[in-house]
Amino acid sequence: MPWFPKKISELDMAQNVLMYGSDLDADHPGFKDPIYRKRREHFYKIAMNYKHGQPIPKVKYTPEEIKTWGTVLRELHKLYEKHACKEYLENWPQLVKYCGYREDNIPQLQDVSAFLKRKTGFQLRPVGGYLSARDFLAGLAFRVFHCTQYIRHSIDPFYTPEPDCCHELLGHMPLLANPSFAQFSQELGLASLGACQEDIDRLATLYFFTVEFGMAKQDGDLKVYGAGLLSSVAELKHAIASSDKVKRFDPDLTCQQECIITDYQLGYWYTDSFEEAKEKMRTFAEQIKRPFGIRYNPYTQSVEVLSNEKKITALVSELRGDLCIVNSALKKISARDSTLDMNRIASLLQKGLITENNGGTTNNENQKDNN
Repeated sequence: MPWFPKKISELDMAQNVLMYGSDLDADHPGFKDPIYRKRREHFYKIAMNYKHGQPIPKVKYTPEEIKTWGTVLRELHKLYEKHACKEYLENWPQLVKYCGYREDNIPQLQDVSAFLKRKTGFQLRPVGGYLSARDFLAGLAFRVFHCTQYIRHSIDPFYTPEPDCCHELLGHMPLLANPSFAQFSQELGLASLGACQEDIDRLATLYFFTVEFGMAKQDGDLKVYGAGLLSSVAELKHAIASSDKVKRFDPDLTCQQECIITDYQLGYWYTDSFEEAKEKMRTFAEQIKRPFGIRYNPYTQSVEVLSNEKKITALVSELRGDLCIVNSALKKISARDSTLDMNRIASLLQKGLITENNGGTTNNENQKDNN
């Protein structure tokens, strides 16, 4: 079984940068610029020296870097209102207020990390380049998002062959501030822990075509939630205009597609709703073959390997307490509010989370105990 981190601090040992670290390829826009390359080495050292628990070092960005950021932000913002999903747009004002999202200011990772921590429990960690899929997904399991601090070369502000802070801060952060999306991201990370390389590759491909380049219908229109599109002026326009390349998301088929990093994608994938994309990904993740289950403990920021009856019994005991709290709340709301959404309660009943009992509700485990 492949090694995987079991504590958040062990992410220090999962920093396998595959490319675009301190060295740049010959076709990189900044390859022939010695000043830019020296700058990239600086960012790489920050990331590789970083250890869990430390504050993320703040960076004094150059006027040229700030100008590039401002150009990208200004042009993208013209497209967001029409094409971005509502979950993305709802958090934008708070990023402006608390994190300094402005054309004349590149937000600091430490400020954004503190904001996300308050909103969804996610935090950021600086990364030196294009991280391996296994290590990146492992970070998500602990609600840690690996984030670059460097910015694309100014020669072409609308193109980058790699993730940069424009991509991370503009594409990913607004949705990571959404509780539902944060939970979904962590689930994908947990599904990756201990998986074989074949399953990692398939899971990473699906992540790529959903979280990075996904679309979903909202109010009858196709909206974008993929960070790769929401951080690229050119590809966002290309994807919206290429209706013949937009296909219905099917995990079993989509996982076989090629992920293109340095050019436009050959196809884009949509679902009828944002929730449908999450449910399909969850169903796919359940197929990953592991001889154990994984559970995240938010109190210790560690993962527990559920590999025997004793561990599972202990978990059930904890969950029973949570269900009792939910059950009590439902009873109180039902007694107080005659307009309680019974359709929602019926949905919970159908899923087997709770069951009717003498006009009230109770969880299944309690019912079995009573019997």
